[in-house]
Amino acid sequence: MSVYKEFIEPNNAYVANFGDKGKLPLPPAKKLAIVTCMDARINVYAELGINEGDAHIIRNAGGSAKDALRSIIISQRLLGTREIAVFHHTGCGMLTFNTPGLRKLVKDADPENPGVNAIDNIDFLEFPEIEQSVKDDVAFLKENPLVLKESTITGWVYEVETGKIRQIV
Repeated sequence: MSVYKEFIEPNNAYVANFGDKGKLPLPPAKKLAIVTCMDARINVYAELGINEGDAHIIRNAGGSAKDALRSIIISQRLLGTREIAVFHHTGCGMLTFNTPGLRKLVKDADPENPGVNAIDNIDFLEFPEIEQSVKDDVAFLKENPLVLKESTITGWVYEVETGKIRQIV
C-alpha cells in the first residue's frame, strides 16, 4: 500500500490543532537558517527546541552547504536571515559511497538508456569524515561572496545514537 494514502487522517488532526499558525510571518522569527541532512531520523524542531516560524530548515543529502547555497541566498537576501547553522550527523549515508561508484551503479541499472549518462554531471558531494565535512561546509559559506559577510555561521554534529549535539565550529 502506498504511504500517501495515510496522509489525510493525520492531516485532519493537525488542522484541528492548527490554531493561528496561518498568521506566522514569512521571514523566520529567529533570523536563522539551518542546513541539515534529509535523514528521516532527524527532527530539527525537537532537537533544537525551535517552533514553526522560527527558522528556515534547508535539508538535502548530507546537509551540504554547496547544495543549499540557492536556498541560503533566498533566505538571506529576501527573508532576512543573518545566522546559519550547519548540522551534519553521525551514521550519515554520505560516508558510505563515492560519486564514481554511484554513477556506475545508476548506469549499470539501466545500460540501454542513454539518458542515465546525465549522472556524469552530478557531484554527489559525499565526504569521508563527519567533523571535517562540517568544517569544510562552514569554510565554504564564510568564503562565499554570495553569503552575507555579517552572517554568524556555526557548524555542528548531531549524534543519531543519543540525540546530543556538539559544536565543531
